[in-house]
Amino acid sequence: MPTFQIDHDIRRAHTLPSEFYTEERFFKISKERIFARTWQLIGRAEDVDSLFPVTILPGFLDEPVLIVRDGEKLKCLSNVCTHRGNILVETPCRANLIRCGYHGRRFSLDGKFLSMPEFETVENFPSGNDDLPQIPFAERAGFLFASVDPVDKFNAFVNDAAVHLEDIDPAALIYTGSREYEIDAHWALYCENYLEGLHIPFVHRSLNEVVDYGTYTTETFRYSSLQTGFDTCGKVAGRYLFIFPNTMFNFYPWGISVNIVRPITARKSIVSFLTYVLDESKLETGAGANLHDIEMEDEAVVESVQNGICSRFYKGGRYSPTREQGTHHFHRLIAEFIG
Repeated sequence: MPTFQIDHDIRRAHTLPSEFYTEERFFKISKERIFARTWQLIGRAEDVDSLFPVTILPGFLDEPVLIVRDGEKLKCLSNVCTHRGNILVETPCRANLIRCGYHGRRFSLDGKFLSMPEFETVENFPSGNDDLPQIPFAERAGFLFASVDPVDKFNAFVNDAAVHLEDIDPAALIYTGSREYEIDAHWALYCENYLEGLHIPFVHRSLNEVVDYGTYTTETFRYSSLQTGFDTCGKVAGRYLFIFPNTMFNFYPWGISVNIVRPITARKSIVSFLTYVLDESKLETGAGANLHDIEMEDEAVVESVQNGICSRFYKGGRYSPTREQGTHHFHRLIAEFIG
């Protein structure tokens, strides 16, 4: 397998080779080497009453976990019984313990094994293997994140850009709905498009009228990046926080749009849009207006790229040093994780 190397100097660097997007082996490798080692958004703290089952990245990682509220504390446990692998909790519920509906094994809310019928004569039982595994878990501004096997702590992934999550008052956010878009393109192509403003004047005519392209900025951190667009009056029109490899927080005057990119196949992805409103009066103004139309324009160009990279004559490209710092940073992380 080839080793992907992206030069740290964007002026000398070449993009990822087209085979990363077109060969099935790299899609499969990315599941364990990228997505299992990073953090995924799994919910909101306000939604967890007692036991709240979720799946980490459904359709790809498909890891069933259980968010548990024990008093004021939240934790994340495996949602798989340590006896025979049954899913423990299928729907959100209130309970003071966790009980398997298959053979009656019981666990405390911290995942400790409590009891199991007909196991009185089993030797060396119970052991630590009978407890529910604790899943690495983090909360920030009311948003909940989990990881199967994180390469680093959650704080390292958010890094200096975390200030934009710390500014949020979770109680002030009003969830108004979600929408899913199915895209015929590799997950990384969608992320790359998100990570640069170079395409705005060419793809997004309405957005280009709102955002002053000349003042658009990109900052990169260890595992995240932040783009900021200013309007023609010099005010912030939108801030776009990307947490590697597939989570996007879009900050607008009206609130937050959260996007999660879920790989399905090497040529198909699903993007979830979650909307949280702070000021409803500003919903149809500025860079955060007409998000559906912007999404349609993005999808069209990303799907075109998906078709183009399959050409026998395309191998890779170069970066704009002034406009594609985010994409260059993203590619370097992919190369680092893939090896």
